[in-house]
Amino acid sequence: MSMVNKLRWGVLSTANIGLKKVLPAMQKGEYTTIAAIASRDIAKARAAATAHGIPTAYGSYEELLADPNIDAIYNPLPNQLHVPWTIKAAEAGKHVLCEKPLSMTVAEAETLLAVHARTGVKIGEAFMVDCHPQWLRLRQLLGEGRIGELRSIVGVFTYFNINPANIRNLVETGGGALMDIGCYMIHASRYAFGAEPTRVVSLIDRDPVMHTDRLTSAILDFPGGQSIFTCSTQLVPYQRIHFHGTRGRIEIEIPCNAPPDRPTRLFIDDGSDLSGGGITTETFPVCDQYTLQGDAFSKAILEDTEVPVPIEEGIKNMAVIEAIFNSAKTGAWVSL
Repeated sequence: MSMVNKLRWGVLSTANIGLKKVLPAMQKGEYTTIAAIASRDIAKARAAATAHGIPTAYGSYEELLADPNIDAIYNPLPNQLHVPWTIKAAEAGKHVLCEKPLSMTVAEAETLLAVHARTGVKIGEAFMVDCHPQWLRLRQLLGEGRIGELRSIVGVFTYFNINPANIRNLVETGGGALMDIGCYMIHASRYAFGAEPTRVVSLIDRDPVMHTDRLTSAILDFPGGQSIFTCSTQLVPYQRIHFHGTRGRIEIEIPCNAPPDRPTRLFIDDGSDLSGGGITTETFPVCDQYTLQGDAFSKAILEDTEVPVPIEEGIKNMAVIEAIFNSAKTGAWVSL
């Protein structure tokens, strides 16, 4: 495939998720090439560029946005910088794939709608899971009625990180369990039910020193059923989601951090045997969801179609996050 059909991407910052996961994956894309990387420290940018074989390094984000040879920007900056730099990139005429969560608040996310309308560029949220075959298959199975009617979703997503300097443990950068990983549980629930929750109730336990939510549990009340989840930044690392229907159950083994180097599995249980005799296992070949995300987003630009997770979706997810925080404060149900 010629370079003409590849979108030229620039990366804002040398953030870990970019360097370790997203960037190497996008370099393998059919429609993506990483053309430049920027850091506020030119030495950092040059080191990252050299390590990853990226042709151009910039010592400021502004220089990257001013580069006429860049079509799109990947924004993995800290949460509080997502919206400001997404706006700057859009105003520079660049399409933007912004890391999740899209913003710090619903109001902040909503400011992107006017920017989008004014600039005409594509802006999307990086929920890479939507591009993974295991999630596309989940939606297909639910649509076919394989487990009857979906009524209940149960999810857990946890890891252990008590480093006070880590960005995920800083309140001012939107750290904590709900913003970092609970957002996946909400996104997954909305994705599976194909609807928005009508109300939520939650419990939050905050770290006494860092003040971030270290253990958060919520019930999401959907028109068709319920979703419950627990997320934590101070528990043994684990992630799993179960989708319970009237006639069966689907379980995604590694729902969010699907490994790029080995197959993934989805289990369909008909409920006939509590010891697992009624389980059908579906295995998905090795793939990198970040490569698929980059390609899907780039293809949407090249073909002028909707990006996988548009701004409106990001706003809806933020609305649930905000409601969960509010419920924990008041101890009451919060309507959406």
